Amino acid sequence: MNHSSVNSEQRIGEIEIASVRDFLIQLQSDIVASLERIDGGAFLRDEWQRPEGGGGVSRLIENGKVIERGGVNFSHVKGTAMPKSATAMRPELEGAPWEAMGVSLVIHPRNPYAPTTHMNVRFFVASPKDKAPVWWFGGGMDLTPYFGFEEDAIHWHRIAKASVENFGDDIYPRFKAHCDRYFFLKHRNEPRGIGGTFFDDFTELGFERSFALMRSVGEHFVTGYAPILERRKDTPYGERERDWQLYRRGRYVEFNLVWDRGTLFGLQSNGRTEAILMSMPPLVKWDYMRTPEAGSKEEMFMRDFLRAKDWV
Repeated sequence: MNHSSVNSEQRIGEIEIASVRDFLIQLQSDIVASLERIDGGAFLRDEWQRPEGGGGVSRLIENGKVIERGGVNFSHVKGTAMPKSATAMRPELEGAPWEAMGVSLVIHPRNPYAPTTHMNVRFFVASPKDKAPVWWFGGGMDLTPYFGFEEDAIHWHRIAKASVENFGDDIYPRFKAHCDRYFFLKHRNEPRGIGGTFFDDFTELGFERSFALMRSVGEHFVTGYAPILERRKDTPYGERERDWQLYRRGRYVEFNLVWDRGTLFGLQSNGRTEAILMSMPPLVKWDYMRTPEAGSKEEMFMRDFLRAKDWV
């Protein structure tokens, strides 16, 4: 998609930027409250400042009853020159002052039958010299199970579709396909999870409607994830299931460190390392040339479930 320069119909200023910021701060609070109700424990609050400009608030829980590690971050950071990861596809913005804000979360449940999940919604503004500001929205939500439950996948994708269906009939198929392409480990030739929605550089509906779409994605996250977490958090499991979970978490780490543009942007823009890498699972393992036992539920998960498909 092409980035939109500001025009009379898409004017953006301090009021618009403040409205996005206010929404994101409230979204973080609402999501944390919902997750605390499920876990029974409290998220710590860590407010931080960035020397180059801006800052954020990290909300984190570790060793909870349900969530082994979970983080819900808000950040609003600014810089004097766009980092390379943000200008590779748009060299005209190289060196431009910028600001970015968003909420990003990753939840790693303790129970292997409960899936890991990721969601983020974000807003970016660049101000090239002698040109109108350039802005865009991005975000999405995706699910990474370790064992396959069709009812969970269908529910997740129904909510993902509902989050964008009021913005055009083509939006969900496009965002789903983008998610399937993006959250894919090319070096393993396998998906990270079962997808959801993902969008970036989004301006096509104008500021107000594009902002409304981003809000809707963020507001649908709890509706999509909480019922799945509630349903799976107390499922009995043993060492075999835990071992498989830790092994599959290794793929999550590989994706975040090798392919994820958000991780790269955060590190290149001198972001706060602890906040950027809180998405990593607390425990993980790698086994050399591991293959699931023939006919096992792990083999069926890899062969039949962990594939890009139309769930709704």
